[in-house]
Amino acid sequence: MVDLTVIVPIAGLAALGTAAYLTRLVLRLPRGDERMQRIEGAIQEGARAFMRRQYRTIALIAAVVAVLFAVAIGLARSPEDGLRTAIAFSLGSALSAASGYIGMYISIRANSRTANEGLTSFGGALRTALRGGSVSGLTVVGFSLLGVWGLYEGYNAWFGGASQELQNNVILSMVGFGFGASLVALFAQLGGGIYTKAADVGADLVGKVEAGIPEDDPRNPAVIADLVGDNVGDCAGRGADLFESTAAENIGAMVLGVLLFPVFGVAGVFFPLVARSFGLIATIAGVFAVRAKEDERPMSALNRGYYVTTGLAVVLFAAAAYAMLQDRRLAPIGNPDAWLFLFLAGFVGIITSLAFVYITQYYTEAKYRPVKEIAKASETGPATNILAGFGVGLEATALPIITVAVAILASFKLGELALPPNVPSGFPGGGFYGTAVATMGMLATAAYILAEDTFGPITDNAAGILEMSGKSGESRQRMDKLDAAGNTTKALTKGYAVGSAALAAFLLFQAYLSEVNVLRVANGCAVNCLPVINLGVPEIFIGAMAGVMIVFLFSALAIRAVGKTAWEIISDVRRQFREKPGIMAGTEEPDYARTVDICTRAALRNMIAPGILAVLGPTLVGVALRPTGYAAEAVGALLMVGTIAGIVLALVFNTGGGAWDNAKKHIELSKGGKGTPTHKAAVVGDTVGDPFKDTAGPSLHILVKLLSTITLVLAALFV
Repeated sequence: MVDLTVIVPIAGLAALGTAAYLTRLVLRLPRGDERMQRIEGAIQEGARAFMRRQYRTIALIAAVVAVLFAVAIGLARSPEDGLRTAIAFSLGSALSAASGYIGMYISIRANSRTANEGLTSFGGALRTALRGGSVSGLTVVGFSLLGVWGLYEGYNAWFGGASQELQNNVILSMVGFGFGASLVALFAQLGGGIYTKAADVGADLVGKVEAGIPEDDPRNPAVIADLVGDNVGDCAGRGADLFESTAAENIGAMVLGVLLFPVFGVAGVFFPLVARSFGLIATIAGVFAVRAKEDERPMSALNRGYYVTTGLAVVLFAAAAYAMLQDRRLAPIGNPDAWLFLFLAGFVGIITSLAFVYITQYYTEAKYRPVKEIAKASETGPATNILAGFGVGLEATALPIITVAVAILASFKLGELALPPNVPSGFPGGGFYGTAVATMGMLATAAYILAEDTFGPITDNAAGILEMSGKSGESRQRMDKLDAAGNTTKALTKGYAVGSAALAAFLLFQAYLSEVNVLRVANGCAVNCLPVINLGVPEIFIGAMAGVMIVFLFSALAIRAVGKTAWEIISDVRRQFREKPGIMAGTEEPDYARTVDICTRAALRNMIAPGILAVLGPTLVGVALRPTGYAAEAVGALLMVGTIAGIVLALVFNTGGGAWDNAKKHIELSKGGKGTPTHKAAVVGDTVGDPFKDTAGPSLHILVKLLSTITLVLAALFV
């Protein structure tokens, strides 16, 4: 068996080195004229101010949660377990926060440089924006990989060993890493999402609808807050989000790898990290493969890089499986060609990610039916626009759910073909490990997908900088085209994240059941130790209903938070128009900083309630039902049914919101589109969809995984 473990730190460091090189390339470019640099400076100041306040708040919450959970685990299991979980939690929290900050750091510097490139070259602007986005993608996945690898190696040296029991102790102590990353990601996405959409809604409703001025008009007091929001929501929030995704899925797959320790040994535990490493290497090649012609569609150029990344990921994934997941001496236990079936399970995951990209593009790109239908419906007013957009969101759940269902079933069966169950007696089989490998396959291209996601806010900011600095004509048309492509890339990232969350939730659900079984056996259970989720038992049915309730209440609190914060923005913009009548005439300058400060304080205040619900909800359900003897099963039902509800609702929010946004862009790019009643109707629809796609939807798929990691960490409290 070939030892590929050394590739993990090499790939992680290569990703960080490439990110540093790309940063240097971007920062060497000119920032534009004095007016463009002044606007960029205002965006940077607002983004930094928000991030400082937000991370101070998150750090306080994370510190309190770390102490409480360390004490709870220490009492339920042992003080050593509590300490180890707290260390892992703190490391996951810190790296998640750093990932988000780095994504924002490069975005607020790449925007003016992209705008300046757009004055003369479409290809140059696209390349600059993608390179800026790639810094975020490579850094986030690199940090995630190195963090999990470093924690594993450190814990293995501290108290691990070559036995299955010791490996199980190591991996379960690492679960806190994913929990810390999930907690920070949730608050980062909530706070950034509330900020960005409240600013966007406020700027649109008062600026476009009431005052009749264009988007990103410098006379709008909320325009800088809107541009800041793109960075703190779509860059910092999504960076922390995908850091959490890759970390949680890696650890979840390693939990299941321990079950197959008799077959693959440590290689089965370590394989997810090697697979992630090869995905990073493929992404580096994909980023440098992107070159855009001046008359080319942006998505064609971006997709070319994605195809290169995907093709290399397939080849490297096969090499990793062949090297680490085979040993013909194990033929009496499993299939001597087990590596091939597990590679095919990973290939299923890669194909699933490709399917999600195409499905999301179909529902959110302007050249396809759904967006055109919403644009057509806008001709008869806002009501029909909203109906059409919500209908697209509901319709867009079918194909993704079918895709996930096929992926789970196919990867599970391939895992069983590799390692049949109950051979020898009591052997768990490879079905669940097959789904874990499929999740690894789907996340193989995560770094490139995140690069495309950060590409969106960079181009959005660049278009705004051109508008505010008085640039027009061909350069503005170039940036509008890139901005529309950015809306699509942001939407497909959210769809991709929901798809990976669905596979990961199934993986983490199985990890939770496995951990409950281990704890029951350790407590003396000898028969029927594995939890059975029977909804015919009242306590278990109550747990299932609680899971759905948490999902819907969380969404309501997130959307309400956007509404409350937007109300404060709208009130301030109206007040400034009254207090400074020269704003509209262009003789007085709006107080941008005041609006940014109001939006910052309101967003951070309103993110607390949904975040606390996510943390306390499953914990309280398990503790409250523990006296009944069904707590572990009730929490399992909460995970199972809550996950299904969360994934479906997130698809509605993400895809519907993205379609609304591009319907508005489609009308704006049409002849005479801006300022017409049709355009104003589309603006209203886009405003409705904003909190759906950038606050509630992205936060929901983090919630799904946060529920899993919380219950996995606290499983001992429910047994």
